[in-house]
Amino acid sequence: MALSRRKFVQTVGIGAGAALTSSVWGRGRENSVWSAIEPDLQAVERGVICIASNENPVGPGKAVLDTLRSFLEGGTKPGRYSNQTGAVTEAICAHFKVKPENVLLGEGSTEILRAATQVFTTKTKPLVGTIPTYEECSGYAELIGNRVKGVSLNSEFKIDIDQMAAAAKGSGMVFYCNPNNPTATYVGAKATRDFIAKVNSTSPDTTILIDEAYFDYVTDPDHETHVPVALENPRVIVARTFSKAYGMAGLRQGYAIAHPDTIKKMREWTAASGTGSLNVFGLAAATVAIAQDASFTANERNRNKAVRDMATKWFKDRGMKPTDCQANFMFVDIGTPAKAFREACRAKGVLVARDFPPFEKTHARITLGTMEEMTKAVQVFGEVLGKKTTSAAA
Repeated sequence: MALSRRKFVQTVGIGAGAALTSSVWGRGRENSVWSAIEPDLQAVERGVICIASNENPVGPGKAVLDTLRSFLEGGTKPGRYSNQTGAVTEAICAHFKVKPENVLLGEGSTEILRAATQVFTTKTKPLVGTIPTYEECSGYAELIGNRVKGVSLNSEFKIDIDQMAAAAKGSGMVFYCNPNNPTATYVGAKATRDFIAKVNSTSPDTTILIDEAYFDYVTDPDHETHVPVALENPRVIVARTFSKAYGMAGLRQGYAIAHPDTIKKMREWTAASGTGSLNVFGLAAATVAIAQDASFTANERNRNKAVRDMATKWFKDRGMKPTDCQANFMFVDIGTPAKAFREACRAKGVLVARDFPPFEKTHARITLGTMEEMTKAVQVFGEVLGKKTTSAAA
């Protein structure tokens, strides 16, 4: 029997509950991409708790799912190339009070980060970034033959803005991931503005790409988006994604906001490279997601904070120190190699993240799942690490 649109909706499980929702739409690409490098990062089997890829474990929410259901059941044909970019752009403009010439859409953050790296770095103007940080920009820079300058984190595992500013002199672009992945640490808005001003003064031709992928999870009171700066300053770009708090990692939608001249340069490259065709499911979902009431992201931030507080206390009570977490994951000094920890957890049905040099001998990155998932996960961590509550903590 032919599979109708309605039957397809029922088959893939849209609206059939949070578990299926997350597995279909909320899962992203990190685990699958890195499994080619680390074979133990395989596809997630049924019953395994996946806290490895910084995904929102509860998915995108009812408004988005209702849109996707209507999209599939209606007359729209996914076999057509997308013509919905205008609707998403308008929704982003309304949300941030910006103009269409300030916005560039991308396939997740990946396309945005690659476009910026391509346009603003050269063989003589390197990319600058922390060690470690999210590798998309550095990996792409190396792929196209452009040099990468790494800057160590400070003693609190935060971006060392003084070292970063010094390294930025003469560079093409600084990748400023804040909160930083994998360390989950955050540099406040005032310090970040001071950093931007310093780089603009000492290296006026250097572009600063601020990756705000985890912006909606920050609870630090000194917390502001740098979109207003990017609108006025052609040397600042803000990258955003629907993959994290919005729970749409599997739908691959991201965007940049910047000065019109900056967006124009990036758009010319994405158009010339043929990377500008976005998937129709993601566009439909993103249009609805960003127009939701602010309570959606607030509720997700509060849910995540409750889980974060529980997991932080669990580790601290056992003498292990997480960084000052401001995201939906944490970076923890477990005192043992991450690979051995990962393999032992995997054997007990919990999947944690890959290695992050130079801290792979001591630290593990752990995504925050649901409270139920994390309650089960910390039991496994206790078994694997042999850690019990310390007498001092008790």
